[in-house]
Amino acid sequence: MPAEGVQLTAQPNLLKTDEVIRLAELFVKEGVTKIRLTGGEPTIRKDLVDIIASLKQIDGLESVAITTNGLMLTRQLVALQRAGLDVLNVSLDTLRPARYEQVTRRKGFERVMAGIDLALQLDYNPVKVNCVLMRGFNDDEICDFVQLTEDRNLDVRFIEYMPFAGNKWNDEKMVSYKEMVQTLKARWPEFHPLSNGPNDTSKAYKVPNFKGQVGFITSMSEHFCGSCNRLRITADGNLKVCLFGNAEVSLRDAMRSGCSEDDLLALIGGAVRRKKKQHADQKPACSFHQMPEWKNEQIARISNVQHAWEQSLLLHLPNIMNNNFRRLELRGFCSQTDKTLTHTDEKGRATMVDVGNKDVTTRIAIAQAEVRVGAHIMSLIEQNTMKKGDVLTTAQLAGITAAKRTSELIPLCHNISLSHVNVDLKLDKENHTVVITSTARCEGRTGVEMEALTAVAVSALTVYDMCKAVSHDIVISEVRLLFKTGGVRGEFRRQ
Repeated sequence: MPAEGVQLTAQPNLLKTDEVIRLAELFVKEGVTKIRLTGGEPTIRKDLVDIIASLKQIDGLESVAITTNGLMLTRQLVALQRAGLDVLNVSLDTLRPARYEQVTRRKGFERVMAGIDLALQLDYNPVKVNCVLMRGFNDDEICDFVQLTEDRNLDVRFIEYMPFAGNKWNDEKMVSYKEMVQTLKARWPEFHPLSNGPNDTSKAYKVPNFKGQVGFITSMSEHFCGSCNRLRITADGNLKVCLFGNAEVSLRDAMRSGCSEDDLLALIGGAVRRKKKQHADQKPACSFHQMPEWKNEQIARISNVQHAWEQSLLLHLPNIMNNNFRRLELRGFCSQTDKTLTHTDEKGRATMVDVGNKDVTTRIAIAQAEVRVGAHIMSLIEQNTMKKGDVLTTAQLAGITAAKRTSELIPLCHNISLSHVNVDLKLDKENHTVVITSTARCEGRTGVEMEALTAVAVSALTVYDMCKAVSHDIVISEVRLLFKTGGVRGEFRRQ
């Protein structure tokens, strides 16, 4: 706990109970099997028992866990177990009461230990105990922690000290996994490794004849990013594909602005595809083809952090259709006797084309736009370090949403029921350009080229909006139709 405390997030900005459950249902539907409620401190939420009970009702969810500081376990654990809590993690960095008070800025070490013993009595086997080992602070207790596993079925997991904003990290404080193992083998020469699962974050070890075991989370010295299948959602609804990443996408804002399930999936999928392959350096993100299929076995972490993360862009396009459009008249562009123009009536007033007599056919359109951003902005986009958030994912969702609302933005366009819309953004690093391509399809009586063009145009404007704080020297160009098919004029293909 920082000496100055933490700034709490305003209650309306936190995810509501039903929003937590809606997101959980969405992720489980896409293949997530485990959900952990973590911190901040989840036990301070008055609806924690209700959330766990509701999560356990989701078909396909195999495990619900919490990570807690343990202070409230003696009061709450029985109710949490009845609600269906499967797995318990307790964060504990010291076994010395005075040192505990120093790091947490409160008393309560005895309550935490009583909570751990209660969990063992309630058959949480093992209880996982997480300890961040820091040189010069608690590294002298490593053997004491392992000694706890002699007669308790605990999984004590030592976490390498990691750099976060505000924790005054320096590499001299970090005790590496190999150094920890050497220390423990000097005390217990037969201390040996156990087998691990393909997506385990902890390297398991054991002292022979001890009841419990030990694990090492090697986030710094031997990162496990390549096998990481975890996602994280903050208490205020931001999706983080990596704990270390700055980029966040606000699922809360998307839900509250009326995004459909398909829109949310597009937002999530785009963010996951841009997950970096390694957290601790500045290498570019994996390409789509290098990433594993995200929906097969992701673990969504519904986080209960009590401080606010930087808000992502609100992804709701306003409805600009109003009465002025209904009164729009075109004057001086055609005579009353000219019958060749299709968007005006005999008096020269704007009107929609009547397509009721046209045949229903498959209509497909592909459009493209380019945004020249310069070398510096290109680097920020590629590294996903723009302060406003994930530029490519935000622009992708904005383009998809715009395609669906084209008839609201272009007054004389028909309201089309799209069967498919996709927006793809690629980085042309040689020319410092974001290339945006959209595809729209429907089964109907009129074409979808306007939907495809609107998608790339709004997506390009979103790239501009996300990047303009860095530089206004951004050029949107080459907004064009590449291909269309369907309708009386047949196929068009730009050479």
